[in-house]
Amino acid sequence: MRPLCSITGANKSPRAEQNERPPTDLRRLRRESNRRLLALTLFVLVVVGGGLIAVLYGAPAAWIGVVCLLAGAGIILGLWFIFTLIGKWVGED
Repeated sequence: MRPLCSITGANKSPRAEQNERPPTDLRRLRRESNRRLLALTLFVLVVVGGGLIAVLYGAPAAWIGVVCLLAGAGIILGLWFIFTLIGKWVGED
C-alpha cells in the first residue's frame, strides 16, 4: 500500500537530522570572534576617537591625536600578537 503523503524525509526523526550536521569547530569560531573584536576595538579607538578629537578641538589637533591613537593601537596589536604566540607555544590551538 502506498503512503498518502510522499514527502521525502518525512520518516526521519529530528534526532537523525541533528546527527547529520557537520561538527562545529569552536576554536576556529573563537579565533574569528577574537579577530573581529580586535578590529572593532582598533576601529573605535582610531576612527571614532580621532573623529571626536576633530569635532571637539579641530583638525590640527585631530592629526596629532590620530598619531597618538595609532601608537596605542600598535601597542594593542603587539600585545595581541604576543598572546597569540604564547597560545600557540603552549599548544592551545
